[in-house]
Amino acid sequence: MTDSPQQEPAPHRRKGRVRARFARLLRWWTLPVWVLVGAVGGAAYGVLAPRQYTATSYAIAVPAKDAQPGAALGFAQAYGRIATSDSTLAYARVAAAMPVRKLRSQVRTETSPDSPMIAITGTSNRPGEAADIANAVADALFVSSNQVAKNTGVRLLSFSQAIPPASPTSPSARVATAVGGCTGGLLGGLVLLVRPRRTDRSDSAPGPETGQPAAATVVPAPAGEATGKQRGRV
Repeated sequence: MTDSPQQEPAPHRRKGRVRARFARLLRWWTLPVWVLVGAVGGAAYGVLAPRQYTATSYAIAVPAKDAQPGAALGFAQAYGRIATSDSTLAYARVAAAMPVRKLRSQVRTETSPDSPMIAITGTSNRPGEAADIANAVADALFVSSNQVAKNTGVRLLSFSQAIPPASPTSPSARVATAVGGCTGGLLGGLVLLVRPRRTDRSDSAPGPETGQPAAATVVPAPAGEATGKQRGRV
């Protein structure tokens, strides 16, 4: 009897197993590569990106004697919205020594629903300029709001002026490297999850050359049985 084409030699099967293990090892080695690439990118960003400094000036809305206590909270929300308007920034650009378009991109305001406090934050790559931006916008807001204080019954007072910060708020090189490495590891894990898996040749049992399933071996019936069947048909 001849051997079935499905039965492969032992060296061939051993070589296929080694290749499969090596392929799986290569797939998992992509994860450290992604981590390394992300860490290098984060370190480059932490070193090359300019430092950013932020300084915050605080203002508080105070109601008049005859005004309702809740009016200060409502006007604080309104003043927080108009702090970055064109009219306020047009007045603040002189003290900040920069155009309105640049000033708008470097200032932001925050308000609280529980207290009539307004936080005006300036951002710059220089600590002194960040404080000047916050104070200039706060002063412009004081002028515009206190001009109508008699009608609104609410005055805006300076609670705390901004001072130049001692340290930047942008991430350091170490933090940027750690964040980049974690991001690279996350992306590498996603790539491994969505990558299609290959099936081994031993599992699908293809033919030796063409990749088609091996044909079944036909064993001829005994001569005596075949003669008996022919006689029955006659």
